[in-house]
Amino acid sequence: MGNINFADFYKVPGLDFNISRLRNDLEIVLKKKKFTTPGVSNFGAISLNQIPNDENSIKGNNIRGVYWTKPDETGKEVTRDIKIDESKYTQLVSEFKNTYFAEVYETLKKKFKIGRIRLLVKQPRSSLSWHRDPEPRLHIPIITNPGCMMVIENIAKHLPADGSVTITNNTKYHNFFNGGEQDRIHLVACMLEDRFN
Repeated sequence: MGNINFADFYKVPGLDFNISRLRNDLEIVLKKKKFTTPGVSNFGAISLNQIPNDENSIKGNNIRGVYWTKPDETGKEVTRDIKIDESKYTQLVSEFKNTYFAEVYETLKKKFKIGRIRLLVKQPRSSLSWHRDPEPRLHIPIITNPGCMMVIENIAKHLPADGSVTITNNTKYHNFFNGGEQDRIHLVACMLEDRFN
């Protein structure tokens, strides 16, 4: 069993958000967006930001973006979805205005160079594919349970919903599983600067 590689799971020191406010405003946003997770194929996403005045930038394949996976026994890597120009995502989506998410977004933009920032929902008893992304990701867990684990290569780590911020090295092969019986919801930002090299 390996040890946690802190370069792959980097807890940002001195940066914490109010978890009660995040959870409260999450409920408000989910109602505004009429978002429910049943039937979303074990994964759902809501964008906080978009390309200015382009509502299509937060729909369809634009909600996921390009990633690479090894889908079968050959181990051959294949590309899935489409490449996204993360730097164009600079406008807060209207449903998040006047919420704590707007404050979190502005704070993160001042501290980091970020692209898309999304609420990612993982349904109970489900897992993402084994894949890698083009960039590291910044995670702020909002709803989680002890059965939720992020796995980077062969190391698994639970990210607590305590307002803390963790940057994960998603450029390596990884997945996420929710072994609990409630949705797991993280606020996740695409990092446009590589904190791991």
